[in-house]
Amino acid sequence: MGEKTLACGMEALAAKDPEFAERFAYFAGEAVPSDPAAELPARERYLAVLAALLGCQGVDEFRAVLPEALDAALSPVEVKEVVYQACAYLGIGRVRPFFDVTNEVLPAQGTTTLETRGTAGNQKQIEYFGEGMRENWKAGAPERATVNRWLAENCFGDYYTRGGLSDLDREMITFCYIVAQGGCEPQATAHAGANMNLGRDRDFLYRVVMQILPYIGYPRSLNALTCIDNAAASRA
Repeated sequence: MGEKTLACGMEALAAKDPEFAERFAYFAGEAVPSDPAAELPARERYLAVLAALLGCQGVDEFRAVLPEALDAALSPVEVKEVVYQACAYLGIGRVRPFFDVTNEVLPAQGTTTLETRGTAGNQKQIEYFGEGMRENWKAGAPERATVNRWLAENCFGDYYTRGGLSDLDREMITFCYIVAQGGCEPQATAHAGANMNLGRDRDFLYRVVMQILPYIGYPRSLNALTCIDNAAASRA
Protein backbone atom coordinates (compact mmCIF):
# COMPACT_ATOMS: atom_id res chain seq x y z
CA MET A 1 0.00 0.00 0.00
CA GLY A 2 2.95 2.33 0.46
CA GLU A 3 1.47 3.46 3.80
CA LYS A 4 2.40 2.71 7.38
CA THR A 5 -0.12 0.24 8.74
CA LEU A 6 -1.40 0.21 12.28
CA ALA A 7 1.01 -1.20 14.81
CA CYS A 8 -2.03 -1.14 17.13
CA GLY A 9 -0.04 -0.08 20.17
CA MET A 10 0.86 -3.67 20.90
CA GLU A 11 4.40 -3.03 22.17
CA ALA A 12 3.49 -2.84 25.87
CA LEU A 13 1.11 -5.78 25.67
CA ALA A 14 3.67 -7.85 23.75
CA ALA A 15 5.96 -7.80 26.79
CA LYS A 16 3.32 -9.60 28.86
CA ASP A 17 1.34 -11.54 26.26
CA PRO A 18 3.36 -11.88 23.05
CA GLU A 19 1.08 -14.54 21.58
CA PHE A 20 -2.01 -12.35 21.60
CA ALA A 21 -0.07 -9.22 20.63
CA GLU A 22 1.37 -10.94 17.58
CA ARG A 23 -2.01 -12.16 16.32
CA PHE A 24 -3.89 -8.90 16.95
CA ALA A 25 -1.15 -6.71 15.49
CA TYR A 26 -1.11 -8.86 12.37
CA PHE A 27 -4.90 -8.87 11.96
CA ALA A 28 -5.62 -5.18 12.73
CA GLY A 29 -2.31 -3.80 11.54
CA GLU A 30 -1.60 -5.80 8.39
CA ALA A 31 -4.36 -8.15 7.23
CA VAL A 32 -7.32 -5.75 7.51
CA PRO A 33 -5.68 -2.54 6.19
CA SER A 34 -4.14 -4.29 3.19
CA ASP A 35 -7.03 -6.53 2.16
CA PRO A 36 -8.26 -5.35 -1.28
CA ALA A 37 -11.89 -5.67 -0.16
CA ALA A 38 -11.34 -3.46 2.90
CA GLU A 39 -8.60 -1.02 1.89
CA LEU A 40 -9.07 2.69 2.61
CA PRO A 41 -6.70 5.67 2.42
CA ALA A 42 -4.79 6.08 5.66
CA ARG A 43 -6.57 9.29 6.62
CA GLU A 44 -10.07 7.84 6.37
CA ARG A 45 -8.94 4.63 8.07
CA TYR A 46 -7.54 6.43 11.09
CA LEU A 47 -10.55 8.74 11.37
CA ALA A 48 -12.83 5.71 11.37
CA VAL A 49 -10.74 3.79 13.90
CA LEU A 50 -10.49 6.70 16.35
CA ALA A 51 -14.23 7.37 16.09
CA ALA A 52 -15.01 3.69 16.62
CA LEU A 53 -12.78 3.58 19.69
CA LEU A 54 -14.69 6.53 21.12
CA GLY A 55 -17.94 4.73 20.37
CA CYS A 56 -16.92 1.49 22.07
CA GLN A 57 -15.19 3.30 24.97
CA GLY A 58 -11.75 1.97 24.05
CA VAL A 59 -9.79 4.77 25.73
CA ASP A 60 -6.65 2.67 26.31
CA GLU A 61 -6.59 1.55 22.69
CA PHE A 62 -7.33 5.13 21.58
CA ARG A 63 -4.25 6.24 23.51
CA ALA A 64 -2.20 3.52 21.83
CA VAL A 65 -3.39 4.24 18.28
CA LEU A 66 -3.36 8.05 18.50
CA PRO A 67 0.42 8.53 17.99
CA GLU A 68 0.30 6.34 14.88
CA ALA A 69 -2.66 8.30 13.53
CA LEU A 70 -0.88 11.62 14.04
CA ASP A 71 2.31 10.29 12.53
CA ALA A 72 0.69 8.73 9.48
CA ALA A 73 -2.27 10.82 8.45
CA LEU A 74 -4.07 13.16 10.86
CA SER A 75 -3.41 16.61 12.28
CA PRO A 76 -3.98 17.42 15.97
CA VAL A 77 -6.91 19.64 14.95
CA GLU A 78 -8.58 16.77 13.09
CA VAL A 79 -8.17 14.45 16.08
CA LYS A 80 -9.62 17.03 18.46
CA GLU A 81 -12.62 17.48 16.16
CA VAL A 82 -13.30 13.74 16.28
CA VAL A 83 -13.41 13.98 20.08
CA TYR A 84 -15.53 17.15 20.13
CA GLN A 85 -18.19 15.75 17.80
CA ALA A 86 -18.42 12.52 19.78
CA CYS A 87 -20.07 14.45 22.62
CA ALA A 88 -23.23 14.83 20.53
CA TYR A 89 -23.54 11.08 19.98
CA LEU A 90 -21.99 9.53 23.09
CA GLY A 91 -22.48 12.18 25.77
CA ILE A 92 -19.84 13.87 27.89
CA GLY A 93 -20.04 11.05 30.45
CA ARG A 94 -18.34 8.74 27.97
CA VAL A 95 -16.20 11.26 26.13
CA ARG A 96 -14.50 13.12 28.98
CA PRO A 97 -11.65 10.55 29.38
CA PHE A 98 -10.73 11.04 25.74
CA PHE A 99 -10.19 14.76 26.27
CA ASP A 100 -7.42 13.86 28.69
CA VAL A 101 -5.71 11.90 25.91
CA THR A 102 -5.96 14.74 23.40
CA ASN A 103 -5.51 17.65 25.80
CA GLU A 104 -3.39 19.98 23.70
CA VAL A 105 -3.62 23.70 22.94
CA LEU A 106 -5.18 23.89 19.49
CA PRO A 107 -6.61 26.68 17.32
CA ALA A 108 -10.31 27.42 17.80
CA GLN A 109 -12.39 25.82 15.06
CA GLY A 110 -15.84 27.18 15.83
CA THR A 111 -17.72 28.96 13.04
CA THR A 112 -21.05 29.81 14.70
CA THR A 113 -22.29 31.92 17.58
CA LEU A 114 -25.03 31.14 20.08
CA GLU A 115 -27.29 33.31 17.91
CA THR A 116 -26.51 31.62 14.56
CA ARG A 117 -26.00 27.99 15.59
CA GLY A 118 -29.65 26.98 15.12
CA THR A 119 -30.01 28.24 11.56
CA ALA A 120 -26.58 26.96 10.52
CA GLY A 121 -27.16 23.58 12.15
CA ASN A 122 -30.54 23.13 10.51
CA GLN A 123 -28.98 23.92 7.14
CA LYS A 124 -26.51 21.08 7.70
CA GLN A 125 -29.41 18.74 8.48
CA ILE A 126 -31.09 19.72 5.21
CA GLU A 127 -27.89 19.13 3.24
CA TYR A 128 -27.43 15.68 4.79
CA PHE A 129 -30.98 14.37 5.08
CA GLY A 130 -33.10 16.40 2.68
CA GLU A 131 -35.59 19.26 2.64
CA GLY A 132 -37.88 17.45 5.06
CA MET A 133 -35.50 18.46 7.87
CA ARG A 134 -36.18 22.20 7.46
CA GLU A 135 -37.37 23.42 10.88
CA ASN A 136 -38.61 19.89 11.50
CA TRP A 137 -39.17 20.64 15.18
CA LYS A 138 -42.19 22.70 14.10
CA ALA A 139 -43.71 20.01 11.87
CA GLY A 140 -43.02 16.88 13.92
CA ALA A 141 -44.66 15.48 17.04
CA PRO A 142 -45.09 18.31 19.59
CA GLU A 143 -43.65 16.23 22.41
CA ARG A 144 -40.39 15.87 20.43
CA ALA A 145 -40.12 19.50 19.38
CA THR A 146 -37.59 20.46 22.04
CA VAL A 147 -35.26 17.53 21.35
CA ASN A 148 -35.50 18.08 17.59
CA ARG A 149 -34.65 21.76 18.07
CA TRP A 150 -31.66 20.77 20.22
CA LEU A 151 -30.50 18.45 17.44
CA ALA A 152 -30.36 21.41 15.06
CA GLU A 153 -28.80 23.85 17.53
CA ASN A 154 -26.45 21.62 19.51
CA CYS A 155 -25.68 18.44 17.58
CA PHE A 156 -25.45 20.09 14.16
CA GLY A 157 -25.03 23.78 15.03
CA ASP A 158 -22.34 23.35 17.68
CA TYR A 159 -20.39 20.51 16.06
CA TYR A 160 -21.08 19.90 12.37
CA THR A 161 -20.50 23.56 11.51
CA ARG A 162 -16.99 23.58 12.96
CA GLY A 163 -13.84 23.68 10.85
CA GLY A 164 -11.14 21.04 10.79
CA LEU A 165 -13.15 18.26 9.15
CA SER A 166 -15.26 18.15 6.00
CA ASP A 167 -18.92 17.14 5.80
CA LEU A 168 -17.80 13.78 4.41
CA ASP A 169 -15.45 13.28 7.36
CA ARG A 170 -18.09 14.20 9.92
CA GLU A 171 -20.77 11.89 8.56
CA MET A 172 -18.30 9.01 8.34
CA ILE A 173 -17.12 9.38 11.94
CA THR A 174 -20.72 9.81 13.11
CA PHE A 175 -21.61 6.50 11.52
CA CYS A 176 -18.62 4.96 13.33
CA TYR A 177 -19.61 6.38 16.72
CA ILE A 178 -23.10 4.98 16.35
CA VAL A 179 -22.28 1.49 15.13
CA ALA A 180 -19.46 1.11 17.67
CA GLN A 181 -21.68 1.83 20.66
CA GLY A 182 -24.34 -0.59 19.44
CA GLY A 183 -28.08 -0.61 20.02
CA CYS A 184 -28.74 2.39 17.76
CA GLU A 185 -29.46 0.63 14.48
CA PRO A 186 -32.20 3.05 13.28
CA GLN A 187 -29.78 5.95 13.68
CA ALA A 188 -26.98 3.94 12.07
CA THR A 189 -29.22 3.29 9.07
CA ALA A 190 -30.16 6.98 8.84
CA HIS A 191 -26.52 8.05 8.94
CA ALA A 192 -25.52 5.42 6.42
CA GLY A 193 -28.10 7.08 4.19
CA ALA A 194 -26.70 10.52 4.99
CA ASN A 195 -23.25 9.32 3.94
CA MET A 196 -24.75 8.18 0.66
CA ASN A 197 -26.54 11.52 0.23
CA LEU A 198 -23.14 13.22 0.48
CA GLY A 199 -21.61 10.96 -2.16
CA ARG A 200 -20.27 7.92 -0.32
CA ASP A 201 -21.42 4.56 -1.64
CA ARG A 202 -22.22 1.17 -0.14
CA ASP A 203 -18.78 -0.20 -0.98
CA PHE A 204 -17.02 2.65 0.86
CA LEU A 205 -19.13 2.16 3.98
CA TYR A 206 -18.50 -1.59 3.89
CA ARG A 207 -14.77 -0.84 3.84
CA VAL A 208 -15.15 1.49 6.82
CA VAL A 209 -16.86 -1.24 8.82
CA MET A 210 -14.21 -3.79 7.90
CA GLN A 211 -11.47 -1.39 9.04
CA ILE A 212 -13.06 -0.90 12.47
CA LEU A 213 -14.08 -4.53 12.94
CA PRO A 214 -10.96 -5.47 14.96
CA TYR A 215 -11.85 -2.74 17.45
CA ILE A 216 -15.61 -3.23 17.85
CA GLY A 217 -16.00 -6.97 17.24
CA TYR A 218 -18.07 -9.03 14.84
CA PRO A 219 -21.63 -8.61 16.23
CA ARG A 220 -21.67 -4.82 15.95
CA SER A 221 -19.85 -4.95 12.62
CA LEU A 222 -22.41 -7.35 11.16
CA ASN A 223 -25.23 -5.13 12.45
CA ALA A 224 -23.52 -2.17 10.77
CA LEU A 225 -23.38 -3.98 7.42
CA THR A 226 -27.09 -4.67 7.71
CA CYS A 227 -27.73 -0.99 8.37
CA ILE A 228 -25.76 -0.09 5.25
CA ASP A 229 -27.73 -2.61 3.19
CA ASN A 230 -31.02 -1.23 4.49
CA ALA A 231 -30.01 2.34 3.70
CA ALA A 232 -28.95 1.33 0.19
CA ALA A 233 -32.18 -0.61 -0.37
CA SER A 234 -34.28 2.40 0.62
CA ARG A 235 -32.63 4.40 -2.17
CA ALA A 236 -33.27 1.82 -4.87
